[in-house]
Amino acid sequence: MEFRPCIDIHNGKVKQIVGGSLKDANNHAEENYVSTQDGAFYANLYKEAGIRGGHIILLNPVDSEYYEEDCKQAFLALSAFPGGLQIGGGMNDKNAIQFLEKGASHIIVTSFVFKNGKIHYENLKKMVETVGRKHLVLDLSCRKKIEENGDISYYIVTDRWQKFTNTRLNLEVLEELSEYCDEFLIHAVDVEGKADGIEEELLKILSRFDKIPVTYAGGVGSLKDLERLKELGNNKIHVTIGSALDLFGGNMKYEEVLKKCENIR
Repeated sequence: MEFRPCIDIHNGKVKQIVGGSLKDANNHAEENYVSTQDGAFYANLYKEAGIRGGHIILLNPVDSEYYEEDCKQAFLALSAFPGGLQIGGGMNDKNAIQFLEKGASHIIVTSFVFKNGKIHYENLKKMVETVGRKHLVLDLSCRKKIEENGDISYYIVTDRWQKFTNTRLNLEVLEELSEYCDEFLIHAVDVEGKADGIEEELLKILSRFDKIPVTYAGGVGSLKDLERLKELGNNKIHVTIGSALDLFGGNMKYEEVLKKCENIR
């Protein structure tokens, strides 16, 4: 189990938000923390600690007036830690290469592949052809739905987590999509940014999969949550902590998290 850091960028600033609050209209998001530091500051922290595999997420849509400022922050981070960070947010086969050239290790994609509620394999194959499977991360971030029979299911969401697809996240989908990418990034959107406990039922699904690395994000608010994630994930699911981390105004000490993850890696 490894700690995977994050640099979330919204309206040209590094910040932490409540995931389910993100809206394209008026570039709105409920903010937990807005940093006075730039992307390079956080990238240098992660570089000094030797932590690879973290992700930069551009939270504004490509047509937002803030998208260019988001990219500037991302480029600062990539320049500070070339080859150490992944990047996602509005990625497609036309713009992905520039981010690799700027130093991203992987391109994270969701909405280009999951369009109009379903998986578009033509677009998925385009991404593989453009960046290569070893440089592709599929973001399978999901939200909970209660089925008619009362069962809990998780469905992949797109467009900055605002739109449900008809793709249920299960072992079969993980197995199938793993043939096209190097890793999965999965935010539990309903608890993202709340630091109020992890999505245990989702982690039980993820724990059954072991073909490629999986990074989980959402709800971690204490070392107890970290231990529970370790237990449910069989010590193999990597973890991102955002709002709860002291780097972003939270109570969990960055150094303690690093030490804890090193101890249980």
